[in-house]
Amino acid sequence: MVVMAVISAVGLVIDDRVLVGAPIWFKPFKFAVSFVAYCLSLAWMLSLLPRGRRLGWWAGTVVALASLVEMAIITGQVIRGKRSHFNHETPLDEALFQAMAVTVVILWLGTLAVAVLLLRARIADRASAWAMRCGILLALAGAAVGFLMTRPAPGQRRGVSKVIGAHSVGVPDGGPSMPLTGWSTTGGDLRIPHFVGMHALQLLPLLVTALTALAPRFARLTDDRVRLRLVLLASGAYGAVFALVLWQALRGQPLTHPDGATLGVAGLILVTVVLGAYGSLRGPTPNAGRVADDAGTSKEVTA
Repeated sequence: MVVMAVISAVGLVIDDRVLVGAPIWFKPFKFAVSFVAYCLSLAWMLSLLPRGRRLGWWAGTVVALASLVEMAIITGQVIRGKRSHFNHETPLDEALFQAMAVTVVILWLGTLAVAVLLLRARIADRASAWAMRCGILLALAGAAVGFLMTRPAPGQRRGVSKVIGAHSVGVPDGGPSMPLTGWSTTGGDLRIPHFVGMHALQLLPLLVTALTALAPRFARLTDDRVRLRLVLLASGAYGAVFALVLWQALRGQPLTHPDGATLGVAGLILVTVVLGAYGSLRGPTPNAGRVADDAGTSKEVTA
């Protein structure tokens, strides 16, 4: 995937073709970079399993092979100058899209197998364990959003239309979009919750890494129970944000133009996070309590 990211980046520079309103090599570039992060995260999580490593190896291999097949189809369609997703223009295009649909299901099931292993595993650091568990469950939810994209959009008919399915909701694909991401600025876009959900796989474990790095400077973070509470709070908030952007997309509302209801829910999530963080961090740390008890015991013995 790293190699494909480089090849796609070169393609962006030397190939000026545009497909559905975006540079034709932009899609394989985004997919390659996303797969790099996704597969590295899974590989790291699998390395922490105390048991079930052989099953984990097979699940990871299935994910890697499914990713490879999907990238091969996407790249092949770019070379042909054709859409890879939702394309029913010719029997070949339809067969390739159906093959991609099968690989996505296989990839999802392989990730589900890893999630089950992580849920059953006994990992010493509870904050890390729950960051991985919540991260992979949210990633599965984010990946499942892709299945919503295959539904016929208004005006599309199975067996008749050349394109069945869409990323956008309420507007055609390929319209005005945000820079870099390509997300629609005139309607809903299911790629947003898809992205948010799948990258919980990296962001929640990174939160644990940050909390661990800050622990020497903030005594409260040395307690594993405090870190666990913060991780569970962050996971709940992340899940709420995922649900919010999914709800926003399904209503045909662009991310850049939220309505009052969306802003109200976002504000409620923010207040909950602030109050939850305060509650998680307040009060004396158990370590400080143990130090005080040890000091008291020492004085009694001396007396």
